[in-house]
Amino acid sequence: MTQRITPDLLLNAYAMGVFPMAEGRDDPTVHWVDPRRRGVFPLDEFHISRSLAKVIRQGRFSVTTDRDFAGVVQGCADRPETWINEEIFSLYRTLHAQGHAHSLEVWQGDRLVGGVYGVVLGAAFFGESMFSRATDASKLALAYLIHRLRAGGFTLFDTQFLTPHLASLGAIEISRGTYHKRLQAALHGTARFDPAGYQPLPSSVAAPASGAGSVEAGSSAGASLTSGSAKSGTSQRSTQTS
Repeated sequence: MTQRITPDLLLNAYAMGVFPMAEGRDDPTVHWVDPRRRGVFPLDEFHISRSLAKVIRQGRFSVTTDRDFAGVVQGCADRPETWINEEIFSLYRTLHAQGHAHSLEVWQGDRLVGGVYGVVLGAAFFGESMFSRATDASKLALAYLIHRLRAGGFTLFDTQFLTPHLASLGAIEISRGTYHKRLQAALHGTARFDPAGYQPLPSSVAAPASGAGSVEAGSSAGASLTSGSAKSGTSQRSTQTS
């Protein structure tokens, strides 16, 4: 008899370094994955190109957090092949309601055009999936997410798998053993996805990694980052975009 997956069991799995996947949208079976090689994003090594920095400063997009968690998950599952079945969708919505899962949304006007969601435990952020319906929306989501994670005191950003796209942005691959050591250290840490007073200027998000950790509060000029109600990729389980 297959054990029913509960939100608590899912959190315990993350704490042990494993995550769930289904073979497809209509597959009722969920299996656990613990990759031999693990993708992670060193939080001070996100590569912001000049073109992306320009997009951030232009303010063509607005950014929110936890405003439309279900919409972000639906966007991530809206592709011909997906690992997100109904059980996984339901589990993450419950984790979100409990405060363990968060989303970051990218908007053009009132249209949701990109986003990322993930799970938080201690000082670890487990990136689950990301989607984009407009050019640069997913890259902008990553830029804002990483800036937020630095400001909130996170020490581990798990992307689960390494893709060429993520590697081009600064992600790296580490061994399973190294990952588990980093995970245990992060689980003993403390971080906040929504740190008090956090509201960065687009110029701070667009700055190089060496200076992007600074947070400028009290301004919403340009591409606003506001608190509302975060695997990423347009076609794969990992935090990837095309």
